[in-house]
Formats: sequence, structure tokens, C-alpha cells
Amino acid sequence: MKIKIKNICCIGAGYVGGPTMAVIADNCHNVEINVVDLDRERIDRWNSKDLSRLPVYEPGLAEIIERRRGKNLNFSSSVEEKIKIADAIFISVNTPTKKKGLGAGKASDLKWIEACTRQVAANSEGHTIVIEKSTIPVRTANVIKSILESSEFLNDENSNKTFSVLSNPEFLAEGTAINDLLNPDRILIGGDNYEDIESLKDIYANWVPNHLIISTNVWSSELSKLSANAFLAQRISSINSISALCEKTGADVEEVSLAIGLDTRIGSKFLKAGPGFGGSCFKKDILNVIYLCEYFGLHEVAEFWESVIKLNNWQTNRITKLVTRKLFGTLSNKKISILGFAFKANTNDTRESAAIQICKNLINEGAILLIHDPKVNGEQIALDLNNEEFDINKSEIGSEGTWIKVNDIYDSFVDSDASIILTEWEEYLNINWDKVSNLMRKPAWVFDTRSMIDKKNFDNLDLNLWVVGKG
Repeated sequence: MKIKIKNICCIGAGYVGGPTMAVIADNCHNVEINVVDLDRERIDRWNSKDLSRLPVYEPGLAEIIERRRGKNLNFSSSVEEKIKIADAIFISVNTPTKKKGLGAGKASDLKWIEACTRQVAANSEGHTIVIEKSTIPVRTANVIKSILESSEFLNDENSNKTFSVLSNPEFLAEGTAINDLLNPDRILIGGDNYEDIESLKDIYANWVPNHLIISTNVWSSELSKLSANAFLAQRISSINSISALCEKTGADVEEVSLAIGLDTRIGSKFLKAGPGFGGSCFKKDILNVIYLCEYFGLHEVAEFWESVIKLNNWQTNRITKLVTRKLFGTLSNKKISILGFAFKANTNDTRESAAIQICKNLINEGAILLIHDPKVNGEQIALDLNNEEFDINKSEIGSEGTWIKVNDIYDSFVDSDASIILTEWEEYLNINWDKVSNLMRKPAWVFDTRSMIDKKNFDNLDLNLWVVGKG
């Protein structure tokens, strides 16, 4: 029997759970939505009156939170209480790559998925639709079903609990997540319970056209998410490989990208050269595909996808080597301005950001880094680079192999030997390079890994310029 979903609980208040539930709440005013997380500090930030303190930065998100929070959208640490009253439960927790044990370095660690499932089994009442929202390996639904069906609570003769498991992967790009949620290419729902699939469809149908809501079996849904990310990452590695060839041959990677992107069989998206892909999903999901392929004996397929990651690492490391060569083979005690630390613009997420490895490489070479990013704070940079607490009072430049966070873009250029653009923030398009030229130590270099600078603007400046993929 089809149920009407009136109360939703989302376990996990991170980059996926928070924005997704906010958009659902904004379009389904009659549905009560509770986003829960054991991280009390994160919940406090979601509930902060100061919307700049939200733990996730996405254009348009703060406005939705302001409209719906306290009405039909709530953030809480009362996990068990909110599970109990939910008709549908989204599991949206982290699934990091395993660091030890079987499949270490490639397989996903499902400990948080398992922990959430046990909480659901223990605290739910009546019929509950359990929805996989996290990016997970194929056949994880079996793990969830096994735990739910073997729960000691189901053996209680007074128990009225029943469950169904659906897969509803997210296809969000950080920086455009709200628009992706409001105007999705597709909504994918995998499962074998027709009535519950229809119940979830009814939620999305409040703003998504029916022809864009697709149902599949649960395994196809789970694999579609991994495959989509693998294909997107492969395109980035492909164009980055061509960017290196352009530099050697005198071609221009932007012109090449335009030419091949106009082929309707290829398309223009994800054909922009850069320092390498980052974010929480691409590398993790490809590693998962590699693990699955090796597990099922598809070794040649595993090698293909492994090459995508190898090329990405090569692109990141070649930028470091190029900077070192241009600065006479040594970076010891040389100041370098770093513009951007997030893995892409319009997000404060730094996970797997190419900037992390590039900055670590430069620090190991003895460079002194002056790091600017409009959304990433010093605490996060410290965790990524040093794995230590950030000294908020630290404003003086240290000795070789150190870094500081600067809040004014132009402060990063003072007496710097080089500047590297690593994130495509819009404000970097408006830098006064004539002013910069007067601040930097000569001979000075600007390395643009995001193709943001028009070379013509540098013709009369006392600055050397390198742009990725420009011959």
C-alpha cells in the first residue's frame, strides 16, 4: 500500500544532506523535515542566526535556510527521536575510502552506513522507507537490508516494523548544488517496492517534471552514481593530458576544447584544463570502481580507471615542478602567493583539492606561502596542510617551508616571487595586475592553472606569465 510521506529524517548534515533537505523543505511545505547529526558543533552552525556560519557554503542556500528553518526544516542532534517519527529516512553520511584492512586504499568504508542502519532498526516505528543518499558501492542495499531484516527488534512479537530500501543517489556539483537540486538533469530512484518508489516520486514531483524522475532496479541506481563521477573525472584527466601536449606544440587548449566540444557526440562540459580534479567524490568513486573491477576479476578495466587517477596526480605534480624550474630550480625562502584553496569556486570544500598537494609540494621545497581564499578559513587550511590547529594570531611570515593565511588579495603579492591561481574564484578575474607588478619581487612569475588571465593584459607588464595549456 502506497504511503504519503509526511515526515522525513535525514541522517547526516553535510554537503549533501543539508542542501538537499533544504530544497525539499522549500518545495514541500506540508512535509516536516529533520536533519540530524551527532556533530553538535555542525548542528549549532546550521541553527546559527548568523547565516555566514552555516557549515556549507552554496550560492542560494542561506536564503532557503532563512525561509524554512524553524517552519518545516529543523536541525537536531536528537537522532533517535527523529528516526522514531519518520516515514522516510535518508542516509547521507560519509563513505570514505578504507585506510586499513581488506580493500584499503580503494574500497569504501561503510562503518557509518552500518551504524546509521542499526539506529534506524532500533528506533523506527511502523513502515519506514530507508533511502540511500550517500555515494556507495554497488550492492550496499543488501548490507542495509540484511541489518534491518535481522534486527533483534523484528523478533519482538509486538513489533510493527517493516522496511524497504531505495537508492536515490545525488548528482550535485559543489558550487551549483542548489541549482542542480532545483533543476536536475534527472532524479534516479532504484528499488523493488513499487509503492514506496511512487511515494518518493511524489515528493520530487512537487517541482521536478515527471519525465525526469526515473526508476530502475537498485543495483543500476547505485552503479549509475559511481559511473557518472568516473566518466566526469575521466574527461578532466583527458583534457589535462591534451593541455600538456598543447604547451609543447604551440596549440591553445581552450581553442582545442572549443573545437572538440562543438561535436555533439562529445559536448562541451568538463573540457576545461586545470590543476587536477578534486572534491569529495571523484577520486573516491573511481577507487571504488577499481576495487569492484578487481574483485570481479576485471583487471584490464581496473587498469583503465587507475590511469585516470595517475594522470590527475601527474598534472598536479607537474605544476609544482614547472614552478620550481621557472624560479631557477629552488624555492627556498621564496614567497609564493596562492590564490584559491577550495577545490573549485563557489564552495568552501577543500576535500582532495589540488591546492593541498601543490602547497605541500611547495612547502617541502622550502617556499613561504601566502594563501588567499574568500571562503576557506585558516583552520581548514591548517588541517589540510599541517593537521594541526590554526593560530589565529599568526600574521607574520615565517621561515622557509611555512605558510600564512591572508585576507586581502594584494597582501599575498607583497615581495612575492610568484603567484599561482589554483581556484577559479570570480574575484580573481578583477585583479589589478598593474598594481600587482609593483608589489612583487622581480623577476616575478604568475602561474594561471585555471585559464583566467588574458595574455594581452600582460604585454606591457614586468611579469612573466604561464597559463595552463597555452603554447
